Amino acid sequence: MAEATEKPDEVKSPEGNSSSQVKSGSEEMHVKVYSPFKVYFEGAARSLSAESATGPFDILPRHHNFITLLQPCELIIRTSNNEEKFAIDGGVMHVKADDIVIFLDI
Repeated sequence: MAEATEKPDEVKSPEGNSSSQVKSGSEEMHVKVYSPFKVYFEGAARSLSAESATGPFDILPRHHNFITLLQPCELIIRTSNNEEKFAIDGGVMHVKADDIVIFLDI
């Protein structure tokens, strides 16, 4: 009879149920920053910093889904190689399942 073992990449919830969340230091999310006539950034990112009416915030992989209006701020996108900074006058950000879309100049 085979013995049941927990896979190393599975995480047990407090209730004892396992999920297939992969624990990895190289997690990234897809980010697209664009306006009606220009794409400012499109690619993989490890984190993103911006500011809404409630203050500055960061987005990391597996962030909850949400939509927010961005205030004038410095938008910072951190990739595995470098950091991209954009001075923005505001915009709309949509976060859904590690896919972030930021629409500027509205």
